[in-house]
Amino acid sequence: MTTARMTGIIDGPIMPTLARLTVPVLVVIAAQTFVSILEAYWVSRLGTAAIAGVAVVLPLFILMGTMSNGGIGGGVSSAVSRALGAGRRDDANALLTHAVVIALAFGMLFAVTAFAAGPRLYAGIGAEGASLTYALTFSAWVFGGAPLIWVVNLMAAAMRGAGEVRLPAKVSLAGAVILVPLSPLLILGAGPVPGLGLAGAGIATLLYYGAAFGVYCRYLVGGRGVLVLRRTRLERHGFAAIMQVGGISAIGTLLTSLTAVGLTGVVGKAGPDALAGYGIASRIDSLLVPLMFGLGSGVVTMVAAASGAGHDERAGQVIRLAAGIAFAVTTLLGLTLAFAPDAWITLFTDEPAPLAWGRDYLQVNGPFYGFAGAGLIFYFAAQGRGQMRAAFLAALMRLLITAGGAYAIVTAGFDLAAAFWAVAAGSIVFAIVNGIGLARTFRQTGS
Repeated sequence: MTTARMTGIIDGPIMPTLARLTVPVLVVIAAQTFVSILEAYWVSRLGTAAIAGVAVVLPLFILMGTMSNGGIGGGVSSAVSRALGAGRRDDANALLTHAVVIALAFGMLFAVTAFAAGPRLYAGIGAEGASLTYALTFSAWVFGGAPLIWVVNLMAAAMRGAGEVRLPAKVSLAGAVILVPLSPLLILGAGPVPGLGLAGAGIATLLYYGAAFGVYCRYLVGGRGVLVLRRTRLERHGFAAIMQVGGISAIGTLLTSLTAVGLTGVVGKAGPDALAGYGIASRIDSLLVPLMFGLGSGVVTMVAAASGAGHDERAGQVIRLAAGIAFAVTTLLGLTLAFAPDAWITLFTDEPAPLAWGRDYLQVNGPFYGFAGAGLIFYFAAQGRGQMRAAFLAALMRLLITAGGAYAIVTAGFDLAAAFWAVAAGSIVFAIVNGIGLARTFRQTGS
């Protein structure tokens, strides 16, 4: 039986429905971004070594976030939306339980990987001395709670797939209100509370996820919404329904993270100042992903529900509208940063060398942010369609062009600033390949 909420998603007016699904998620992203920027500011008070230490951990931490939210999480949202769109509510509830099991497995994998391979990884991409010490401290705390983070993110993904987006928004807003004073208190200390440095940043993050887990469990176990978390028999087809989209999406997010790691490694060869400047400037890149995730989560839900109900024409209309919005918004943001890079970079440092490197990155890459934005919407739409092969190819090509191209440019003797053009080229190819692959999924169904 199709729920009234899902009927509105399938048949309601596109723009208001997309806005209803997107705006609460954007509120979540805005709250998390605000906290992230403030946290980066407080970390910058610890010095350049601390900034560089966080910069080398961020690629792996961002990988975990994008894989749990937009990778495996996208598979969860797509599977739940398809089941509800086809009127299979019991199957949707079973998918929620399977998602929790998957979350625990991936969370443990990330925790073990960070503790076992983290020191060599962080050193390999440029951290040394004090910056490596900072990196290991921050990594130990945030990845120590990886299973908790994964469970919370996949629970939220399942709720998004069911069209329930308000509760995660409320939880994130409440968390932001608490973290704004808590993060600086734990990082720098005040009065009788000692400053814990980067350990304080990690502890604050885990306190938020612990509280969110409690709220989500109470909501889902209590049966207050569309989905109910309950004991169910674990079956192969339940995992397959999630992983046939989520698995390829996870590999795609891994390739995206490898792109960031590879580029960070190239930049790290130029020294700590270049690494710090790039880390500050490229933080905008990491913020673009959650920004587009806000819109993309609504796209996944609407496209998956429409596809599950056999309404391919509506799915195509949703994709065209969302991609146009994404391209316009991210192009405007990128051009603004390209013309006024200091407005962003000086929030975190006023040291001349890091400032110059960050300025170079934004002036080269900013004008092409629109392609990255549209490409991400095409990626999320492919999740909703359940067709991820072209998205995987697009991510692989971006890795080769961005990281491989930057390495080749620097190796050939050109200045590091020239290597930043490889980032722009990778974004353009990412959007084109994703768009072509998505169009083919419609031609295959005769739409």
